[in-house]
Amino acid sequence: MLTDRNRFRKKKLLFAPILFNNSVDLLPIVPPAEGIKLIFMSDLFDLSGKKALVTGCNKGIGRGMALGLAEAGADIVGVSASLEPEGSVIEREVRALGRSFSGYQADLTDRTSLYSFIGKVRQEHERIDILINNAGMILRNPAASHSDEYWDKVLSINLDAAFILAREFGRDMLARRSGKIIFTCSLLTFQGGINVPGYAASKGALGSLVKALANEWASQGVNVNGIAPGYISTDNTEALRNDPVRSKSILDRIPAGRWGVTDDFKGPAVFLASRAADYIHGTILTVDGGWMGR
Repeated sequence: MLTDRNRFRKKKLLFAPILFNNSVDLLPIVPPAEGIKLIFMSDLFDLSGKKALVTGCNKGIGRGMALGLAEAGADIVGVSASLEPEGSVIEREVRALGRSFSGYQADLTDRTSLYSFIGKVRQEHERIDILINNAGMILRNPAASHSDEYWDKVLSINLDAAFILAREFGRDMLARRSGKIIFTCSLLTFQGGINVPGYAASKGALGSLVKALANEWASQGVNVNGIAPGYISTDNTEALRNDPVRSKSILDRIPAGRWGVTDDFKGPAVFLASRAADYIHGTILTVDGGWMGR
């Protein structure tokens, strides 16, 4: 391949080396037409300058997503009922990546604690660009003996707190016409499960909430989507993994042949939080090793 370098050099263009027919030639980097801006793939996933609020960031899937966002350049605001406000492991991990971390301890099942936390975040941070609604719990008991206490506790954090956080920070995003909200859903957003009626009801409702908010907010610059984890090696699945019969039946159905790990959520979280997902609204991305396709 031959290039008329002199003709391009007169335009003060840069050249990039390219291998062609076992020889290296220089290919001119032609600037875009006036008014058109080049967007590189790496820029689409760059979260530099963004601030992400991650609930339930102290461990498990929330920790994996927080680290993924930090690796992509985002500063992290983290909250968990068990999170040390200063000096936590997740704080050290995020700061080691060169990003800032602000930690809060709050009981999101308690409305007073929840609204106090929201007020503190608004007071101490100029804006939240990305909201990861991940905090949740699962309490196991057959439906016939699933108590009011179990039901109320599970729904208060899995659904009520998630909606309130989305509404409050979503309102701010709407005013700026910019923002990303990601809910941690579940395979039980699509299925019924066994002995977890409160959890199944809450996660099924989250799936509808994702679509309801997306319908209202997509035209106003705010993306609302969900991530549905499959069977992941976390505290929530410890009982299943320790049950040889259930564990085998689960693994036999997963095409990938393994339990998921928290690092499997770095990429999906960064994708949905980035410019690469600007035209994605009301979608629930399954991260399940192929479970839902079986």
